[in-house]
Amino acid sequence: MANLNWAILGPGAIASDFCKSASGRAWNHLCSGSRTYEKAEVFAKEHGIEHVFGGYEAMLLDENIDAVYIATPHSNHHEYIRKSLEKGKHVLCEKAITVNGKQLQELVELANKKNCVLMEAMTIYHMPLYEKLLEKVQSGELGQLKMINVTFGSRKEDDPKNRFFNKELAGGAILDIGTYALSFARFFLSSQPTEVLTTAKAFHTGVDEQSGILLKNDADEIATITLSMRAKMPKKGIIACENAFITVDDFPRAKKASITYYDGRSEIIEAGDSGKALNYEIQTMEKAIFADGQTRINLSKDVMRLMDDVRNQWGITYPFE
Repeated sequence: MANLNWAILGPGAIASDFCKSASGRAWNHLCSGSRTYEKAEVFAKEHGIEHVFGGYEAMLLDENIDAVYIATPHSNHHEYIRKSLEKGKHVLCEKAITVNGKQLQELVELANKKNCVLMEAMTIYHMPLYEKLLEKVQSGELGQLKMINVTFGSRKEDDPKNRFFNKELAGGAILDIGTYALSFARFFLSSQPTEVLTTAKAFHTGVDEQSGILLKNDADEIATITLSMRAKMPKKGIIACENAFITVDDFPRAKKASITYYDGRSEIIEAGDSGKALNYEIQTMEKAIFADGQTRINLSKDVMRLMDDVRNQWGITYPFE
């Protein structure tokens, strides 16, 4: 399989993890871009990156770049994905891939027009464990899927200027941690939910601080999701079928799950390595570009539509929408 020349937009902590995931691979070169040359230069030096640009636009003009990894705040994902696709670059973008479904649909259409791959860096879609669990659920061995429960709580400091609570930056729980929880639920649900009930408590900046979300699809599968940005909760997902339930702790990058059967038997399922989560995303991106084109972007579209629905019910919109 050929190597890709990658560009990195947004030299932050997650981009640093991306470079570490890429370091053991035979990349031709990596490129780093930032709004300021100095910041890009520091990042490039730290990670042994060959090419440095002081602006994203200049970087995207480099014809040697095949793919762009976007790790900026999600409030400007749409802009940078669009600019990258317009230059004919494949795009792997951090979650949440956009802030609403309209943006994502526009970008998917543009990617198709440009014959480019567009993929969300959602770990759940690419961790080996989830492939094994999905096979278990779909095999019928555990009986019919009935319920899914997901909890995710993170205690962020009460700082209205922080991106987590800044409405100008599309802050709030739903686009930061909620996208993981909804992606977990949608990954296992046999079809897109058609009923969505929800309630939320707003932070004093006007974004969602905590919420409860109830989903139901036409197969009568129900998912409950609990989120908070000011209270610590376990990152736990439970998939309940007729004959057994699956428990996944620390689910965003999980490598192990337990299955508890109705008769008391238990089983441990293991696959993959949590430390290689971003590497699995890179592998999926490579395979999509050079082989099968499979990115699970349709799941990303479904999740974005669910987030649109719950935000509409809460009455929360962002100033730039």
